[in-house]
Amino acid sequence: MLPIPVAAAKETVAIGRTDIEDLDLCATSRERRFRLFASIECEGQLFMTPYDFILAVTTDEPKVAKTWKSLSKQELNQMLAETPPVWKGSSKLFRNLKERGVISYTEYLFLLCILTKPHAGFRIAFNMFDTDGNEMVDKKEFLVLQEIFRKKNEKRETKGDEEKRAMLRLQLYGYHSPTNSVLKTDAEELVSRSYWDTLRRNTSQALFSDLAERADDITSLVTDTTLLVHFFGKKGKAELNFEDFYRFMDNLQTEVLEIEFLSYSNGMNTISEEDFAHILLRYTNVENTSVFLENVRYSIPEEKGITFDEFRSFFQFLNNLEDFAIALNMYNFASRSIGQDEFKRAVYVATGLKLSPHLVNTVFKIFDVDKDDQLSYKEFIGIMKDRLHRGFRGYKTVQKYPTFKSCLKKELHSR
Repeated sequence: MLPIPVAAAKETVAIGRTDIEDLDLCATSRERRFRLFASIECEGQLFMTPYDFILAVTTDEPKVAKTWKSLSKQELNQMLAETPPVWKGSSKLFRNLKERGVISYTEYLFLLCILTKPHAGFRIAFNMFDTDGNEMVDKKEFLVLQEIFRKKNEKRETKGDEEKRAMLRLQLYGYHSPTNSVLKTDAEELVSRSYWDTLRRNTSQALFSDLAERADDITSLVTDTTLLVHFFGKKGKAELNFEDFYRFMDNLQTEVLEIEFLSYSNGMNTISEEDFAHILLRYTNVENTSVFLENVRYSIPEEKGITFDEFRSFFQFLNNLEDFAIALNMYNFASRSIGQDEFKRAVYVATGLKLSPHLVNTVFKIFDVDKDDQLSYKEFIGIMKDRLHRGFRGYKTVQKYPTFKSCLKKELHSR
């Protein structure tokens, strides 16, 4: 059972509500959510612990009063000494580390991107970091992430007091933004994009001419974190290969799914079909979830349950939603209604995944509001696209059973 967060810090910094709200007025929704869950401060920069990150993607708000525990560089380094190397990673890494680690704001954004990417996208992500094409990623190459996300954030910064914005940048990045950036700017870059799209488009721009000139400067400015030590070792000299990178991304997806599943399973091997519907709808903008829950209640009177393997396969499918939407649209354009057989075929063609008949039947019972045993783009795709914005959209609170609080303590969305 995970303990309530307690960091080994000599000083606890209590944050006044007025101060928080003042800076929140200058912050984007993503920045506000990070600051809401962050619990560590070191030399002015805020960090999440692994426990904080898990809470940020599985709960509405922190369970304890807002405080930032102040760590010295020495205390931070002692904490990071417990970080295992990447080859010792597992799908329990964040739960095992609990509060013995730190995650920066840019890493928080990167981890959120990982949660919603298909396995096929892992190679793309690795290649984006591997700027010299040697099939290995070093610490300097990985730190281009810091510049890419910082630059994108500057473009979506809200208007406000420049002094407060500067304080906010110090909290989020640990240093004041330089006037010249690694990334080039042009009119096209002003178009609003997802962080993943920004990473994909902009990594190629951080070529040696600009990055090489500033790589050492960036490295010296960035505080070591759990991810940096996990990937590149305590001295920062190790290199990351694709197999280890793939395993880390897959483990993170699995870990968060396990936490969600366990929060409803109460120690059993399955969750109910209604619980499955709760989890699907919790990140969406659906106002009246009772309609969908009643569909399940009355359409599946005898509970069979959803196993974790079924649960994981469905969310792997959701991470391929764009490809599936293309296949589904082909049926729509041909004026064909989508039954369960067509749905399974489209999933397999788009993703290579074979969903169990019971899982597909459950999905149809949840979203078939027209009671025609057919699935439409409106009934499914639109709602599931909301679900993919985990952590980037507002978190939707849904009714839980009384035991959910205690389960959540045991296991570990901003628009």
